Amino acid sequence: MTVELIAKLSDPIVSAGQGAQRQLELTLAAQRQQQRAPLNLCLILDHSGSMAGQPLATVKRAAQSLVDRLLPSDRLSVVAFDHKAQVLVPNQFVQDKTAIKEQIATLEPSGGTAIDLGMKLALTELAKAKQGTISQAFLLTDGENEHGDNQRCLELAKLAAEYNITFNTLGFGVHWNQDVLEQIADAAAGRLVFIEYAEQAIACFQALFSHISSVDYTNAYVLLTLSEAAQLGNFKPVNQVAPDTIELTYDSPTPHEYVIRVGDVSATVKRTLLITLSTQPLPPGSHLIGFVQVRYNDPVQQATGLFSEKIPLTLTAEPDHIAQVDPEVQQSILTLEKYRKTQLAETKLQAGDTAGAATFLQSAAKTALQMGDTEAAKVLEASAQELQQQSTLSEAALKRTRIASKTVLSNPPSN
Repeated sequence: MTVELIAKLSDPIVSAGQGAQRQLELTLAAQRQQQRAPLNLCLILDHSGSMAGQPLATVKRAAQSLVDRLLPSDRLSVVAFDHKAQVLVPNQFVQDKTAIKEQIATLEPSGGTAIDLGMKLALTELAKAKQGTISQAFLLTDGENEHGDNQRCLELAKLAAEYNITFNTLGFGVHWNQDVLEQIADAAAGRLVFIEYAEQAIACFQALFSHISSVDYTNAYVLLTLSEAAQLGNFKPVNQVAPDTIELTYDSPTPHEYVIRVGDVSATVKRTLLITLSTQPLPPGSHLIGFVQVRYNDPVQQATGLFSEKIPLTLTAEPDHIAQVDPEVQQSILTLEKYRKTQLAETKLQAGDTAGAATFLQSAAKTALQMGDTEAAKVLEASAQELQQQSTLSEAALKRTRIASKTVLSNPPSN
């Protein structure tokens, strides 16, 4: 069993004697394990006063529905927070589901919101059973972090990644801070989920649980080595484009060597990276410009530091080549383009340029249509029209726009 890595250049041919820019698409997928490793799951639940009534009642039911899906070999902890935090269910094997669900049912609305306090306790609980498990957190909140420290949230998310713990964030309702929750999820290689209406909570919890249950390998890093003939592009050159779009950071321990953390790898949910490369002018012929492979952990076998096959990256230089982009890589390019256009729209909106924001949203909608993401196109076009009509975007529209920018909402039609 191993991680499968597919590397593909947007165009493997360049014009001889001329510098060029190429996109390197990397797709990571796991060979299906015969059994999944035990889950080590922590639910971090906001029970502040604003969650009173149907919201908290629905979230408790959603949390209890996950308990029913866990195996006795899995571990669960539950942390509750308002303007303080408490461990509601200490990290334990899921052997008495009734008792765990009864404890979740005791949650009552109270106080304000301090997300970082909940995250800190969750890390402590998850760390108790990290070895040989798939460690995941579900962080749900409906509000701003008014009693907490947003920078501390980001630091804790980065610490989670170092501990091989994935944080997924679920924004409930329309008043949560999409920047904070996105930063937490992105830093800890998790997913951002928008629960707009209370009745969607159980389905969203279940979908996210199915996603984490498909994980086969953890703590995956892409190791990229480039020759003197190639280098990373200058502007945000490393991005994930599936399952969500994330601007990735990287380390460069030595010149021409790059280490990129991507987190969990699944057989059913592929991870796709898009890396911008710039090449020096090359003489005619075939040229090796680098190698790429993946380092990862296998929690089932409790093995760390495993490696995928090392794949060579080659370019062929020909006289007067006319570039032709590979159709599959083009999809990844369009996915990143949709995200960046939406980011530009948000920047324009924050600067008070509503007309400019609407223009970029319309352009992002066209890009979504071009890639076959019709549902995202509808969301982005609706936001553009709302801006043109009202010169502002509602909280709900802002959240929908953010999700549509970073997630492919509909599959492209098959050929």
